[in-house]
Amino acid sequence: MYNPTVARLTYRALLGRRRAAILFVLPALLIVIAAAVRSFSGADDQVTADLLGGFALATMVPLIGVIAGTGAIGPEIDDGSIVYLLAKPVKRSTIIFTKLIVAIAVTMAFSAIPTLIAGLILNGNGQQIAIAYTVAALVASIAYAAVFLLLGTVTRHAVVFGLVYALVWESLFGNLVPGARTLSVQQWSLALAQRIGENGVISSDVGLPLAVILLVGVTTVATWYAGLKLRTLKLAGEE
Repeated sequence: MYNPTVARLTYRALLGRRRAAILFVLPALLIVIAAAVRSFSGADDQVTADLLGGFALATMVPLIGVIAGTGAIGPEIDDGSIVYLLAKPVKRSTIIFTKLIVAIAVTMAFSAIPTLIAGLILNGNGQQIAIAYTVAALVASIAYAAVFLLLGTVTRHAVVFGLVYALVWESLFGNLVPGARTLSVQQWSLALAQRIGENGVISSDVGLPLAVILLVGVTTVATWYAGLKLRTLKLAGEE
């Protein structure tokens, strides 16, 4: 299910000079903001939860997921180079699974690690807040990578749709509209953070059992459908 050659090519595409520079911007900004907040206001559990929840989990993680998920396959489809990969004796499911693993790894590295560092800077992991949001970022990275990888296979405007989802749905509606929160990856991952955090500092509108089911279900369905679309993409090219 995992092909090292496909993985190496995908890593090279995602971590090229231009794309890597974009990936570093948001994590660096989070850490700078965390250092500034700590220097001005000191250690504060609620401020830490607000910053990690409002910026790291609601904005940074989905945006990095967009870059990694769509970038893992979208550019190859756009420029037609995916045809050469499809011509190799590699199963389509293996291609998708390998690219998903790479997208997840990149999303986790550029979101969960900075989240942990920012949390430690803000309050030294008081109330387990830093660990809670780090786990939430790790879990959210899996779902986001799968969803945005799927977008990369079904549309040439994957980045645009991904940004709309990340900025409008997750950051805006996911925080403001009660009904929309149930269908938010952010809220699903917050359910895990809520279980880890102490004294009710972190809250989620979705119960933990439902959140786990939705995270697993969305990741599985998105991965399966991406593989299906890749197979039909080959047939369309032959026609």
